[in-house]
Amino acid sequence: MNQYETVIVLTPLLSEEAAKEALAKFKAVLVDNNAEIIQEDNWGLRKLAYPIEKKSNGFFNLTEYKASGDVIAKLELQLKRDERVLRFLTIRLDKHAVAYNEKKRSGAFNKKTKEVAA
Repeated sequence: MNQYETVIVLTPLLSEEAAKEALAKFKAVLVDNNAEIIQEDNWGLRKLAYPIEKKSNGFFNLTEYKASGDVIAKLELQLKRDERVLRFLTIRLDKHAVAYNEKKRSGAFNKKTKEVAA
């Protein structure tokens, strides 16, 4: 099983509850196909870099999970069929990206170092 990240951008016309419902549907596709969800990060409503379908904002969500390759095809088919999805991107993480994400989750990058006064 490989480790993947999927970023989903939903239309800004949805309410918070409707966006959560849509994301729960895609999470269910992963869970039903024996994918192990490692982390889910909801970025909320953010401005897009360029307009998509005349919309300048979108609900962003990042999901990191372990799954086999056929699960990705099933997930992406559901994403393509759903009209609430503006864009999505799925990438397979290599060993360096997996190590980076583990360090980020553990908070290694948030620790402030004490400056030594000379």
